This record gives sequence, C-alpha cells and structure tokens, in this order.
Amino acid sequence: MALKFSFYKKGIEAGCDEAGRGCLCGPVFAAAVILKKGFKNSVLNDSKKLNKKNRDELRIIIENEALAWAVGIVTEREIDGINILNASFLAMHRAVDQLSKKPGLLLIDGNRFNAYDRIPHECVIKGDGKYMSIAAASILAKTHRDEYMYALHEIHPEYNWKQNQGYPTKAHRAAIKEFGPTESHRMTFALLPRESEEEQSKD
Repeated sequence: MALKFSFYKKGIEAGCDEAGRGCLCGPVFAAAVILKKGFKNSVLNDSKKLNKKNRDELRIIIENEALAWAVGIVTEREIDGINILNASFLAMHRAVDQLSKKPGLLLIDGNRFNAYDRIPHECVIKGDGKYMSIAAASILAKTHRDEYMYALHEIHPEYNWKQNQGYPTKAHRAAIKEFGPTESHRMTFALLPRESEEEQSKD
C-alpha cells in the first residue's frame, strides 16, 4: 500500500516519530519532518521495515530534499525523571521547536500526544506505515539514534550497543548482570528480569 502524502490537502504538515522508547539505555530521539509537495520515493517506509542500507540512503535523501527537518533528544536522566512516555512527547516537542518552518498540523505516530505550542495534531496508529512524513521522521529518529549508540559502543563495547542499540536483548542483560549499569542506562527501567521471570525462562 502506497504511503499518503498528507492528512489534509492544504497546509504544511510535519510528521513526527520517536526511536529508542523501549531501550534500557541511551536517550530517546524524535524527528519532525516537513516534506516538499510532490516528494516521491518508492523505498520510503516505516524504518522498522527497512534494512540499514536503505535507512542510511533515505536519511541523506530526506535531509537534502525535505522542506524542513529536525531531531530532538531527551536524555536518560530526563527519562528517569518524567517517564518514557512523557520523554517521547518532549523529544517530539524539541524536534518541532527546531523546525525552520512552523507547521499547521502535526502528524504523530501512535495514539497519544501532549499538545504543543497550540499546533493542532492528529495521532495515527502505525502512522509510520501510512504517511510519508511520519515514515521520514521514523527514519531520521532511528538513524540519528543508532549513530549515537555506535559512538557509545566505543566507550562501553562490553554491552554490544553497536548491535543491539540498547534494546533489552539477552546478551545486553547478561552484560548488565556481569558489569553492572553504566551512566547511560535508564535507572528507572527494569534492567534485569525479576527472578520469577528468569525461572520461567529456564523451563
């Protein structure tokens, strides 16, 4: 199914999406993208449905051809202070705030959002697979966050963040158990499974 360009026929719309919400460490990143009228790309899709090569190539295209784009970041300590849901919204707010053009509508991936700066918004469940601007935002959020996690991997290679990007894989949790958490881990998250969960996983 082809992605739609816009929610309404008129006006400037910015697609917004986040990356890293389910990770055990690192910031949450969000992007806001306003595409030019007539923008087309047959590969553009939800970042989770694309391989790294496609995402990296699309990032260059989006950043070069979008009418405006920006990335917002909320740190691990901020996440611990306000919870990951609010942190995801705040990251989107920070991305929108940096746009060189003010949109008349925000298209949000998901079913919830905290209204921002009196700009109307529409929440779209699985919007990154329905609207081009949200798909573009998902790609920028994902690639910028991955780039950040690759740099962190060089500091703490034992957690293999270059491969897991901070998500709760068995290997990542095994490393936390062996080496303990770093300054980049989200301390309000369940970094290790509860003993009951570990026992169940052995059955």
